[in-house]
Amino acid sequence: MSLIGHDDAWSQWRAALASPRMHHAWLLAGKRGLGKMHFAREAAQELVGGPMPIGGGQHPDIVVLDPAPKDDKEEKKRADGKPYERKRNISVGQIRQMQQRLTTRPTLGDRRAIIIDPADDMEAGASNALLKSLEEPPTGTYFLLVAHRPARLLPTIRSRCRIVRFQPLSDSEVERAIRANDASADVATIEAAVAAAKGSPGAALEFVEQDLGKLYKLMQQLVEQGDTDFTLRGTLSEAIGPRPSRNAIQAVLDLSRSILASQLTGCDRRTQAAIIAAHGELVTLAGQAPTYNFDAGLLVAQIGTLLASAAPASERANV
Repeated sequence: MSLIGHDDAWSQWRAALASPRMHHAWLLAGKRGLGKMHFAREAAQELVGGPMPIGGGQHPDIVVLDPAPKDDKEEKKRADGKPYERKRNISVGQIRQMQQRLTTRPTLGDRRAIIIDPADDMEAGASNALLKSLEEPPTGTYFLLVAHRPARLLPTIRSRCRIVRFQPLSDSEVERAIRANDASADVATIEAAVAAAKGSPGAALEFVEQDLGKLYKLMQQLVEQGDTDFTLRGTLSEAIGPRPSRNAIQAVLDLSRSILASQLTGCDRRTQAAIIAAHGELVTLAGQAPTYNFDAGLLVAQIGTLLASAAPASERANV
């Protein structure tokens, strides 16, 4: 993904690079999908400097820690360059393996960057082990901790980091990010992705993959017109398909909440109350969907019903 925006973060980083006393630990904080990891990689390359290794690949003085493959089968997929399932956490073993590397000098220069993504998903033992390195960092070693929920980090880790907060991008910046990374996306899909992403270019690109353009129009119709004869809800179910993936369901839930939120201004109090109630129900469903074993068809029908229930009072019936 091309990195767009975050001028303030770059200004802070480059001013620190140019100063005689560069802070040794940085906490890149903000919601998922804003481009923090891409920033970390580009910032790390600026830090270590020099040419990339011949033939490309990872710079030897940039160490990236992220959740490892779930098992040997998934490890083989990674080795083959295929998508693979990851463990839920960064383990203490990964941190200790990284610390072994810190006993040697950087390979190509006098600086080394350690990127941990996401740092807020470290095991408890991993957090405690990392703290020792942050307390006594080796000369020339700099840490970049990517965190979607920084409050989950140990306070002692946060206190040793310089915090850079990443803010959601504007809709125009999100649209630019989509077009830069997927030139084939059509106007309806881009519009839906921008609406659902809430300033997150990473999320927007995931929504583009789900091809939400048609769903976006149907959901808008449900909220604006209601669905007295159940026709729109039937069309919505057909458009989503009989066996949507968990990612597809999550995208539909996120998009439906964004559409409801956009309808709040300019409507009467009764309609506002209906929108708020429907939005609350969708928030609950979004929290349950990743772990509950919902029937996909019934869940989609419920989403459609909640959207229709938020239509103006004259259009709400049979919902």
